[in-house]
Amino acid sequence: MVSAVTSYLKNSYLYKQIQAGSRKVRQAFYDVIPNKVIESEKLRKGIEWVNKEISTPENRLILGATALMSQPFIDASNKSVDENTRKVSVCRTIAKIIAGTLTGYFIRKGCIKSIDMWSKLPTSVNKSGQKVKLTKLNTFFSPSNAYSDLSDAFMQYKNALGTIVALGVMTITNFIIDAPLTKFLTNRFVAASGGLKHDDSK
Repeated sequence: MVSAVTSYLKNSYLYKQIQAGSRKVRQAFYDVIPNKVIESEKLRKGIEWVNKEISTPENRLILGATALMSQPFIDASNKSVDENTRKVSVCRTIAKIIAGTLTGYFIRKGCIKSIDMWSKLPTSVNKSGQKVKLTKLNTFFSPSNAYSDLSDAFMQYKNALGTIVALGVMTITNFIIDAPLTKFLTNRFVAASGGLKHDDSK
């Protein structure tokens, strides 16, 4: 009964019109995106190097450093609020960037390391070149179609899976680590900057 209804709906005129409209919208979106062929061999090698060598934890450090060099100055130049508000805003922004960057880096790094430990293949060898003795936990995340633990595809698989797991973990750590650490650092930075000024005229 369900399959008959599904088949009827898929063959209906309205369904086909919706499909055609959806394809047109997607194609229009793709047409807007400019196409660029990279002809420089040096640039292509640079992009490939970044893709292979810079992991998501390192990418999080880069984003944190970039934010630290820009966002606090934006808060400090906000003349529409009083000095105390600016000071707290700058201190909180710095604290939030540091807390988010540190927890993001270490959680990503830890998750990727864990996935690496639990995604071993029969071809896995240690630094001495000897085959690794595997347990069930070592092969818990190992894909059945992987042929070598040194292939780019397998390395990308482990990094991607580790990043996905890290994102799940960080939905929890945002509340139990990031928020308290941000508050602690903000208070320390405010105190180190001379504390809040009181207007004695009021």
